[in-house]
Amino acid sequence: MPMSEEHKAALAKGRLEARSIKAYLQALDARKPGRPVTKESLDKRLDRINGKLADETDPLKRVDLMQSRLDIEGALANVEEGANIEELAVGFVTHASSYSDRKGISYTAWRRFGVPADVLRRAGIPETRRR
Repeated sequence: MPMSEEHKAALAKGRLEARSIKAYLQALDARKPGRPVTKESLDKRLDRINGKLADETDPLKRVDLMQSRLDIEGALANVEEGANIEELAVGFVTHASSYSDRKGISYTAWRRFGVPADVLRRAGIPETRRR
């Protein structure tokens, strides 16, 4: 028996909610505790490494500097992706309440994962929602 348009729409809505929430949670999970790393600080480190690399004659030190440069370039890519956290939060806020209701996810579970209280407030998930 073919699915109804209503059922297809419900499935599409569930997939959209799950993608939005998963993207935000992955971005939260990727953040490291402590002092935040900024694009500017990484750019400065990359400039220092490139300057040292140009002057270095010791092959072991050069390969070490090359690896440092690769590490910083990778961190820069992550920082640029992480800059979207506010955009991702908008998706989370839009879908989290209905997703929480459907999946039975409590305020406490979201907070223990690391979702900030203000984001949950904007999403309309009250502290009293406990399961």
